[in-house]
Amino acid sequence: MFVGHAFSQNATSNQPGAPMKTAAASDHYIFSLSDKVTRQKVSFINRYGIRLTGDLYVPKDRTGQTMPALAVGGPFGAVKEQSSGLYANQMAERGFVALAFDPSYTGESGGEPRNVASPDINTEGFSAAVDFLGLNPLVDRNRIGIIGICGWGGMALNATAVDKRIKAVVTSTMYDMTRVMSKGYNDSVTLEQRTQALEQLSQQRWQDAEKGAPAYGPVMNELKGGEPQFLVDYHDFYRTPRGFHPRSVNSNGSWTITNPLSFMNMPILTYIKEISPRPILFIHGENAHSRYFSETAYAAAAEPKELLIIPGTNHVDLYDRLDKIPFDRITAFFAKNLK
Repeated sequence: MFVGHAFSQNATSNQPGAPMKTAAASDHYIFSLSDKVTRQKVSFINRYGIRLTGDLYVPKDRTGQTMPALAVGGPFGAVKEQSSGLYANQMAERGFVALAFDPSYTGESGGEPRNVASPDINTEGFSAAVDFLGLNPLVDRNRIGIIGICGWGGMALNATAVDKRIKAVVTSTMYDMTRVMSKGYNDSVTLEQRTQALEQLSQQRWQDAEKGAPAYGPVMNELKGGEPQFLVDYHDFYRTPRGFHPRSVNSNGSWTITNPLSFMNMPILTYIKEISPRPILFIHGENAHSRYFSETAYAAAAEPKELLIIPGTNHVDLYDRLDKIPFDRITAFFAKNLK
């Protein structure tokens, strides 16, 4: 069914009935902290009153001058101990204050019910992170950029369009979640299928209202055989020691069944041209099933913009493969544009 298909790339976090793993969530990161960087648990409140939790990565080698800063989010359904933390750790090693944060309703951040997403509230997460960074005495608030990975790439573009404090934006292996949920992969969903999906979601609201709590879908990223390669790739990241984290929606639970509703009629890239004259760097894998999201967003964006295609790379390679993620290119981009 369309709704499940739209979410088959995002899988699973802790909610009643989901299988819980025994790994110690509090200190489990999928990467090693650089010896050139410090990491501190922080929290901040967005404009909806939800407390977000993040990890602040700071270079040990500081000159005493204020530094440029980056807010890092994603992938969709992941937590800060996974890819966003890995990116923040690498960028702090290169001289940036970097904040990786858990989105509202997931990970260690607040919000009820659990495991629900919103194109508005998740876009707001980036701006709330900019609020936090701009109040930090280590940071030059006029030199703040953001990095969005996977589904948070689309959120990052949306945030940059509306929040003029953001001076530059990088997206890596970007998904436009509003597009994939409303139209399916490669825009394959017909109006009849979309209407049927919305009918089902609307009826599910009655059931949730009667029970006083949302119903959750099946645990995601579990393989039964015969799945397309990109779903195998997601499983190999989220459900194996490579990328598993017990708080990650993608690793260890599921979204609410009605989660797609707000995504299905709120296209978040409508105002992408208004990012200009601030620069965008789109990064995507040559072999990624999702490559078309970056290519069409790049075509729609105004200059200055860059599209960097990484040869021989699939979608999840850009989550954690240090030999494939172009950190030197990302560093040069922000060094040039956060002046």
